[in-house]
Amino acid sequence: MCLHIDIPSSFSSLLNRIKGGGEAAAADPPLTPEDIKGVLEGRGWEVEIVKASSMPMLTVDPKGILKCVDGRGSDNTAFQGPKMAGGIYAIAHNRGTTSIEGLKAITKEVIKAGHVPSVHGDHSSDMMGCGFFKLWVTGRFDDMGYPRPEFDADQGAAAVKEAGGHIEMHHGGHAEKVVLINLVENKTLDPIEDDQRFIVDGWTAGKFGLDVPKFLVAAAATVEMLGGPKKAKIIIP
Repeated sequence: MCLHIDIPSSFSSLLNRIKGGGEAAAADPPLTPEDIKGVLEGRGWEVEIVKASSMPMLTVDPKGILKCVDGRGSDNTAFQGPKMAGGIYAIAHNRGTTSIEGLKAITKEVIKAGHVPSVHGDHSSDMMGCGFFKLWVTGRFDDMGYPRPEFDADQGAAAVKEAGGHIEMHHGGHAEKVVLINLVENKTLDPIEDDQRFIVDGWTAGKFGLDVPKFLVAAAATVEMLGGPKKAKIIIP
């Protein structure tokens, strides 16, 4: 299944705001891969739409952790879980969930949905080693309307672990060459430490009832703010 089937029509309004065109009409069409390509190109990205058959896709394994899009090496080897910016922080961020109790509830929700929830740190900054969380907690998303979390990185990690989640630790430096935006349901890709790429499993936003356009724009903004590559492949069935 491709992501565009269940995308809310609010995307065109968001697209117009990004381009400075104001609000769109009420009867907007649903989001398509071409729409995503257009928005990213409007932000100065180089974008290609590719078929899943041309990519080394993996079937999502319930034992794989729902992890961050980070392409660096990791102490985790269960890479066949879905990938979202910041791991389960992406869900909290999109929903405006800022409390510890809310984060614990999301952790349990992800477990119930058949995945291993996680957040991560790294070898140099401990739990502040997640770039997405660092941007969120320091207010870099304020102008996009996202409230900051009421917890710090250590408190968030402790809450996720207490609720049954996994703490992943990355190592090494960022060297991602491309952002892979995967729209093929129940599929993912391997980050590959020696050939790094950011992996955004866009279909996960629909699975967890998120605002899909905001989810994708937040992921793109994260890559931009962290100085990542403005080059993407959008993967379709």
